[in-house]
Amino acid sequence: MAAIDYRSLIREVPDFPKPGILFYDITTLLKNADAIRSLADELAGRYRTQQIAKVVGIESRGFIFAGILAARLGAGFVPVRKPGKLPADCYEVKYSLEYGSNSLAIHRDAIGMEERVLIVDDLLATGGTAEATVSLVRQLGGEIVGLDFLVELKSLNGRDKLAGYEVHSTVLYP
Repeated sequence: MAAIDYRSLIREVPDFPKPGILFYDITTLLKNADAIRSLADELAGRYRTQQIAKVVGIESRGFIFAGILAARLGAGFVPVRKPGKLPADCYEVKYSLEYGSNSLAIHRDAIGMEERVLIVDDLLATGGTAEATVSLVRQLGGEIVGLDFLVELKSLNGRDKLAGYEVHSTVLYP
């Protein structure tokens, strides 16, 4: 089977959700069965020997890839969500956005001490969400094997906030 050009399957939507923003819509990739299967195979191959115990998915599109990857790796899936969305005791971390702040939460019993963890999301932009998720995993004592993103917007330098961690992105935009 020929390699799939994932970037060609991502729809670019100008001025969404507000003027001046170029939104990278991955739903056009997700509806392509060959693409999603190929991506799952590639990611599973990349991490198969890493002895990952938990795959952490960041709300909400990160859940898609993290769930698939967890199943392929025989690992557990752990959701990181906005506050108030998880039913049991949580750790919460606040992080800065370009215009304000936000918070993320994880169940306190989601990850055991020194469990090997892979953090997965659809997009690495400024890195604030990923950095906050790293903080949550570390609070629980997890050992972060790496972070994986479908798309990375290189010009926003999000990778800088993840220094010291292995970071992989499948599709790079300048």
